[in-house]
Amino acid sequence: MNKQKTKKNKSNERKKNLFVQITVVIVLLGFVVYFVLSNFILNKPAATNSDLEKAMKNKMTYTFQKEGELVFTSNNGDTISKIEIEIADDDQQRELGLMMRRNMKEDNGMLFIFPFETLQAFWMKNTILPLDIIYVNSQNEIVKIYKNTVPYSEISLPSGKPSLYVVEVSAGYTDKYGIKEGDKIVWKRE
Repeated sequence: MNKQKTKKNKSNERKKNLFVQITVVIVLLGFVVYFVLSNFILNKPAATNSDLEKAMKNKMTYTFQKEGELVFTSNNGDTISKIEIEIADDDQQRELGLMMRRNMKEDNGMLFIFPFETLQAFWMKNTILPLDIIYVNSQNEIVKIYKNTVPYSEISLPSGKPSLYVVEVSAGYTDKYGIKEGDKIVWKRE
């Protein structure tokens, strides 16, 4: 009788151990799938929408419309330079960005505002102009700069660090004014 209980206990214990092992494997696989998918989603640019497709079919271009001002400052607060900005603060505006622009003045740019700080990744597909792409965190500090990006390129340009803002200016602007990672931005809407 005692041996039967011991066999039954060992059998139940093995079943419990197997259940725990299977549960751990399933949870770990779930985390792996989550991280792979979230990394894929973060690094994949958004799909084009119907407005962008219409613009491309009609070969439309967009012109600059001032919506605010942005100042680049050194990390100690000294002004480096100032630009007028368009503001992209919803999904459609962020998706369109500076695509289809044929020209832009040196003192113009675009400020992308995201709903929360996270890793970002931009590309240059359908962007005619070479740009400097500047990633900025929630403390308004520049965390990454891509200089002289290649027009029409589909190569992902990741922020590397969480960003709340992205600023796009004409290629060469950051070199001309000596803007570097660690500098800051201050901006206001009109």
